[in-house]
Amino acid sequence: MPSLHRIPAATPLHNGAFASRLMEMLAVPTFVLDTGCRVMIWNKACERLTGVAAHDVIGTRDHWRSFHQSPRPTLADLVMQKRGAELSQLYPLPAIHPAEDGALCAESWCDMPRMGTRRYLAADASPIHDDGGAMVAVVQTLRDMTDEKMAQAALEQLATRDGLTGLANRRCFDDTLHAEWARALRQKQPLSLLMVDVDNFKAYNDANGHLGGDECLKRIAKAVSSEMRANDLVARYGGEEFAVILPNQALKGAAIVAERIRSRVERLTMTDGAPPHDSSVAPARPAHVTVSIGAATAIASPDTNAQQLVAIADAALYRAKHMGRNRISLPIVEVP
Repeated sequence: MPSLHRIPAATPLHNGAFASRLMEMLAVPTFVLDTGCRVMIWNKACERLTGVAAHDVIGTRDHWRSFHQSPRPTLADLVMQKRGAELSQLYPLPAIHPAEDGALCAESWCDMPRMGTRRYLAADASPIHDDGGAMVAVVQTLRDMTDEKMAQAALEQLATRDGLTGLANRRCFDDTLHAEWARALRQKQPLSLLMVDVDNFKAYNDANGHLGGDECLKRIAKAVSSEMRANDLVARYGGEEFAVILPNQALKGAAIVAERIRSRVERLTMTDGAPPHDSSVAPARPAHVTVSIGAATAIASPDTNAQQLVAIADAALYRAKHMGRNRISLPIVEVP
């Protein structure tokens, strides 16, 4: 009995119609371009992925419309036109994968105009040659990696965001501070830093419990964030301490931002929305909290580093605490 996986000898494997039918039934989204970059085959899986029917695209060079809002070559076009050198201009380098024999592989976000949604697609385009070695067609296969890409983005966000407040976490703060320091050094611009600490937070936490303390931190995080520009960064530095990176901001401007933060936090009413308080069990909840803020500014130079900026802002914060809390403190000495 012949194997179920064996193709009968009489089957015309050399027949173009059979090959087209086979490709048509593939579960992998696939299309084929001829030497003029016209669509020869647009299989059913490609129809499902793009929302574009085969009869709308076969015989045309309009296949790009299925993936992009404006004209842009697909990988198959680049292979057929021997324009592989342009790959890095069209796709981000980390999304380009090694290939051989003139084939191209890359990943990118595609607009998918007919479907009305963006999808992250991995594409592979390979040339088809005749017996004489001439390129007669290019086949491109597609793989929808949107779910994987979204999951990766979620994991990356978890790695850089504080789970309680949603602010940048310490790791993200450190990376951003060093990047902004390098940029300030290149552009010879000031870089300011605010260190913000909740006053008497332990007492507040003891009086309100951990849930009350968590709610307090979330409200303060929101208040601090509301005073920021688009390119500023607010991070939870640790515990009840926050850090604010202010690129291209001089000390005077940083002091103004710090005062706005201090004032906004002072006006917060922490008992709003809190569960009823049982005075027989615990002391009355404080209705308000305050913050102390230390500020520092530097003009980056090769002889200094970002940690000096942190140290000076920390020292200013310590002085604000020592002077009675609920205030801002500017540095006694600037970063050189």
